[in-house]
Amino acid sequence: MIAVMQMPVAFHTGVRCSKQCHQQLGRIVAVAVLFVIALLWAAAASATSDDVVAIPRDPMEYFFHQSFNNLQEELEMAVAEKKTGVFIMFSDKDCPWCLKMKTTILNRVVVQNYYREHFRNLTIDIRGDTPMTDFDGNEVVEKDFAFKQHRVRATPVFMFFDTSGKVVMRLTGIVRDTQEFLWLGEFVVSGAYQKTNFTKYKRDRAEKEQAFSGTGPH
Repeated sequence: MIAVMQMPVAFHTGVRCSKQCHQQLGRIVAVAVLFVIALLWAAAASATSDDVVAIPRDPMEYFFHQSFNNLQEELEMAVAEKKTGVFIMFSDKDCPWCLKMKTTILNRVVVQNYYREHFRNLTIDIRGDTPMTDFDGNEVVEKDFAFKQHRVRATPVFMFFDTSGKVVMRLTGIVRDTQEFLWLGEFVVSGAYQKTNFTKYKRDRAEKEQAFSGTGPH
């Protein structure tokens, strides 16, 4: 008799335990879902433009402007768009350093946005036979504009021209990283090129960055 009476109690207790387990599991799942939602919200709230720069974009589409190779027209557009001037990258299709620049720096969103904001960005093939119009309105081909007018032999060469077509900055060879290339543009945009050289300018900028971050020199 005792055994008969205990069975339903045991069965009833097992049901009660099962409900408790389900309730606990439900609470755990609910808390986990809320935690994930909170993490996603925090990530979205703290997102900045720096999160976007990790996604590379084709520099031929997003860095360089479409051009009819008329530099006089490019100057006019630079003035109309209130830009600092015209930026030209002299390159060669067989130049590995040119390719490195395009695939590691010119494809960065932050670089594309900054340079497009301040310059008309063009590329010139130093061995190209494509006709073009120079800043003085003369009809030339790309290779003559590169070598005869600007003595470009090695690549890459980066040249900045003001809105009158005058060269204000020239750099031969690649830069170290994205930050240095941004400083190069900033060096021209700020007018610092009129007072100092780029080597000193980027050293000063690096020191300011270190002081601001509190890391100090390594």
